[in-house]
Amino acid sequence: MTEDRARTVANVILGAAALGAAFVVLSRPPLRRAAWRLAVGALTGTIPVWLRQEVRQAWIESGR
Repeated sequence: MTEDRARTVANVILGAAALGAAFVVLSRPPLRRAAWRLAVGALTGTIPVWLRQEVRQAWIESGR
């Protein structure tokens, strides 16, 4: 098996696993609520912090 073929097979397997996990999470209300809370937390906490750090780093590097 070539490396390209192995990568393709691995991507298909990972995609199928992701779809299966999404189905399980979306079909069970407690898991769906937990996933929603995690998504909201990421959007309101993690992303703004990352964005602020990137802007700060760009500002520092632009002064050089």
